[in-house]
Amino acid sequence: MSRIHLIAPSGYCINQPAAVRGVQRLETEGHRVENQQVITRRDQRFAGCDAERVADLNRLVTLTGANTIVMPVRGGYGASRLLDEIDWQGLASRQRQDPLLICGHSDFTAVQLGLLATDNVITFCGPMLAGNFGAEVLDDFTMDHFWRALRNETFTVSWQGSGPACDAEGTLWGGNLAMLVSLIGTPWLPAIENGILVVEDINEHPFRVERMLLQLHHAGILARQKALILGSFSRSDPNDYDAGFTLESMMDYLRARLSIPVVSGLAFGHEPQTVTLPLGAQARLRHQDFHTQLTLSGHPILSK
Repeated sequence: MSRIHLIAPSGYCINQPAAVRGVQRLETEGHRVENQQVITRRDQRFAGCDAERVADLNRLVTLTGANTIVMPVRGGYGASRLLDEIDWQGLASRQRQDPLLICGHSDFTAVQLGLLATDNVITFCGPMLAGNFGAEVLDDFTMDHFWRALRNETFTVSWQGSGPACDAEGTLWGGNLAMLVSLIGTPWLPAIENGILVVEDINEHPFRVERMLLQLHHAGILARQKALILGSFSRSDPNDYDAGFTLESMMDYLRARLSIPVVSGLAFGHEPQTVTLPLGAQARLRHQDFHTQLTLSGHPILSK
């Protein structure tokens, strides 16, 4: 079984019962869950003051032990405040020796992309303690894809996607769209060429999703990729004012403007069901007639 080391670099976990439930489930399965004190820590809307939260990350440099999974309690907001205080080189050096399996999503995307930009450090975009492991009903799809990603040197995610036929290979990268866009022009956005970009978000109206994707387009970032994968965009319902402008019509508009294939429909993001993807791994995306496969390799895994 594994060792789960908790961190809390972002928002305070307002759903304390969910976090406790997540810990209990992991412990029942035989995993050791450590650093649990970060669950209740609070400063304003954050999971502790900036110094405490960045210390969670910088202490990973000296964290020892095999089969260690590092997992945020939740997302929210707060990681952006820490970026210029994180020991990026120390973490990158630590990962070259005996990689920690770092997994999270949402606000944590800023840290994950910063690590990828520093020294191609691969992390996993996937479930977190409170929202996923602490859900009232544990989702079998999410758990299966989580352990599949962390235990297999090569694995494939399959879904019924929409978009043009394509067969593309490159570095997989991305995560939360708003966090990715917030890093444009900073040292923490990876300069990925010929990659496969995968994005998701929550609480963003379709026009905001379009605006962020157009920013990536206008900045020349999308043109340098082999393909774009759209995951879940939770709570993005249009209203009466939109008069037919929907997430689907926005996707059609983007496909007409972009020179790269845009494949949608991946269960990836803030929904109860989400796949786990290694950001920085080698990927092959194949899509034909609503049959889509994404094969990943080259990422760290748990030892047998």
